[in-house]
Amino acid sequence: MIDLTLNILGGEWMIIIFVALMLFLGTGQLPGAARKLGRVVNEINKAKAEVQNQIKEVSKEGMDVAGPVENERQKNEIIAKSLGISPAGITDEELQKLIQGRMGHGRDNSENQKKD
Repeated sequence: MIDLTLNILGGEWMIIIFVALMLFLGTGQLPGAARKLGRVVNEINKAKAEVQNQIKEVSKEGMDVAGPVENERQKNEIIAKSLGISPAGITDEELQKLIQGRMGHGRDNSENQKKD
């Protein structure tokens, strides 16, 4: 049986791609295309680094939960802090309503109010 597979390694593919680019773009446009490709790769790396930094910042803020919560108020305060709500000076009921509104569960309450 005839083996028609190409036994081409990684370095050989680079040479084939380079020759194809030379034939396609010519020697005059190749440096400009390489610069554009370099800029694109640089922008992608910058965007990737920015996203990674944002993820690190968010994960650093953390909720600082050392163990199980002791009561409902403590649980609500942790949830409120993660949603960017300051729980200081707010009653438990108000805090729960703010959390529900921020998480999108306030629709049930608004539907009930419309019916009344």
